[in-house]
Amino acid sequence: MAKIRIGILTGGGDVAGLNAVVKSVVYRSSETDEFEVVGIRRGWLGLVHGDLDKTLDPENFVILNRDNTRTVDRTGGTFLHTSRARPSRMKASVLSANQQPMLGRCREVEPGYFDLTPLVIENLQRLRIDCLLPIGGDDTLSYASALAREGFPVVAIPKTMDNDVRNTEYCVGFSTAITRAVDAIRRQTTTIGSHERIGIFRVFGRDAGFTAFYTAYVASLRCCIPEAPFDLSRLIELLMADKRSNPSRYALLVMSEGATWRGREVVEYGEPDAYGNRRKLNVAEALSEEIRRQTGEETAVSDLTYDLRSGDPDFLDKMVAYAFASMAFQCVADRGFGRMTAVRNGCYTDTEIPDPALGARRLDVDTMYNRERFRPDYAAKTGWPLFLTRA
Repeated sequence: MAKIRIGILTGGGDVAGLNAVVKSVVYRSSETDEFEVVGIRRGWLGLVHGDLDKTLDPENFVILNRDNTRTVDRTGGTFLHTSRARPSRMKASVLSANQQPMLGRCREVEPGYFDLTPLVIENLQRLRIDCLLPIGGDDTLSYASALAREGFPVVAIPKTMDNDVRNTEYCVGFSTAITRAVDAIRRQTTTIGSHERIGIFRVFGRDAGFTAFYTAYVASLRCCIPEAPFDLSRLIELLMADKRSNPSRYALLVMSEGATWRGREVVEYGEPDAYGNRRKLNVAEALSEEIRRQTGEETAVSDLTYDLRSGDPDFLDKMVAYAFASMAFQCVADRGFGRMTAVRNGCYTDTEIPDPALGARRLDVDTMYNRERFRPDYAAKTGWPLFLTRA
């Protein structure tokens, strides 16, 4: 009897803990002779570019076992590699010559761009994948949702240091990102204090402020988040007061990349990525210029973004990675397809793959954030889930 074949891929930006998920799925699968795991390289791109005239194209696919995953969880990143590809909207030019005839079966979604889902499903079937485990954030899982709607068996695993995937309170990579942010701020405080400056730290968070919020929560900082456009004059007034009252004459602020003040036009630039996202002009630099213009104070801007996704996972991310992997494998074994591993009300569970039309999960400003003080709400949390939020 043929083994049940699980496909696994990592999509979007890398975070710490991805390799631990993959290893744990492989190890759980190897406990019986009923399962085997195929690693799909470069995320969704592997399922588009894979040369299936070969038995198993080593550039895009690899059979995973205990030997070749034994040590992968010791490091960050993803040994399967990743991409931001979106098969539901790709240029025809990405296809090889022998794949071009497939375009006749694919819908042109806009001039020059095609929905290559029929090709992806055919490749999954030719690979004999019985269930696919995509590990990703909003963008990656939005395509996982599309595959599930097409009837292909999918079990999703959420990861993103933004922690903004709907239906879960926690995503793999988030704890490590916060740990990195707090460490970096503490180190750089010595320089900021030495020069008596206002330090502004920019972190990821295009649509949701979880990364800035939790960093501020544990580092006791002020923070600005996308969910709460702020009064510029009030913020500058508070930062100046912080600086004056500090014996070392410095002040600190952490900002989400998507934060902004009321009346400011958010400027985006560059080509949109596969999911339509463009880069935002650095709001921390913009705020720095306003502070210097209005007060004459010196500032120091530090962009922490990519550093937060780098390096080895911390304890919590490893633990959640192992738990999510085990849960995903159990869903496969129980044929519980179309599900996503999650933490809800502080407990592990599986839930629906989020509807991409709803967009990113947002921080609940009314219960978690003090708009007047630009700080997390530290009021009594008795009875609240561990992460102070509900999916």
